[in-house]
Amino acid sequence: MGNPLFQQAKKAVAKAKEERTERAIAFAKNTLSSAFANANDAERRQLHDLQDELDAL
Repeated sequence: MGNPLFQQAKKAVAKAKEERTERAIAFAKNTLSSAFANANDAERRQLHDLQDELDAL
């Protein structure tokens, strides 16, 4: 089934990359934080990559 917060974080980062607005970026960062708290090791590695993508915006 997977971690729904992880899936939300992936979608939020994709939206932030598309929109590039402060609001979308802030939402994605918040979603990443929530997902990280409930993630397994593999998901954490991917979340770190998503965080790096956000930091580049």
